[in-house]
Amino acid sequence: MARIALGVEYDGSTFCGWQTQPSGQSVQDAVDRALSSVADEPIQSQCAGRTDAGVHALDQVIHFDTQARRPLTAWVRGVNARLPRSIAVKWSREVDEAFHARYAARGRAYIYLLLNRPERPGLCHARVGWHHRPLDLLRMQEAAEVLLGTNDFSAFRAAECQARSPVKELRRATIVRVGELVTFGFEADAFLHHMVRNIVGCLVLVGKGAREPGWVKQVLESRDRRLAAPTFSAAGLYLSAVRYDVHWGLPAPTEAAPDHLVQHASIM
Repeated sequence: MARIALGVEYDGSTFCGWQTQPSGQSVQDAVDRALSSVADEPIQSQCAGRTDAGVHALDQVIHFDTQARRPLTAWVRGVNARLPRSIAVKWSREVDEAFHARYAARGRAYIYLLLNRPERPGLCHARVGWHHRPLDLLRMQEAAEVLLGTNDFSAFRAAECQARSPVKELRRATIVRVGELVTFGFEADAFLHHMVRNIVGCLVLVGKGAREPGWVKQVLESRDRRLAAPTFSAAGLYLSAVRYDVHWGLPAPTEAAPDHLVQHASIM
């Protein structure tokens, strides 16, 4: 029995999230069907982080066990030949049986792409969020800094979140602008369900002047989801990196936002 790890990117706009569904319309359903075809046996993969409907991934990491002996290229080219065009395997590695895509991860990173202009997006409508009023980056950066460190993020947690603890370590929170595109970057040991989208929603309220930067700290300390902003759109959210110890021998994640999205959104 071999354990194989894969790096996968996907456009989640036409899928009902990562996790398998009775409808068979999830990213995992498509990936497992392709893997099973190449392996000529049923395959069930495990991922580093489940993404919601409409959320994308630049470097999702998965693993699966198989009795099939195939060259590593087959788990890339062979699987890609059987996948929808919106999903692609980027790399494959055979790993020790102790490796687990989720439990071996030391950290995860997300980016959120937000088009900030009066007109709604057309070309990138399913791949960027949108806010029509001008946003003040300095105010948003000031507000984001209070979230850094180990905190109880209950105020930014979805009601259906299944995480055992709301306490997470937010290691990085950055906000940059390229033309009309604002990119939020977050890295933590792990994230709660909707945590990034709920944080972005709060930061946008601060950026447009509806709340003061100190309000975000009040929301955090309240641990009350009802006091935070509504959950922001899934369209602009990307799982951008999963961190592992180097001894697993996995490729370094890409992390950067797709160039074509940055170019299109910043010049539209």
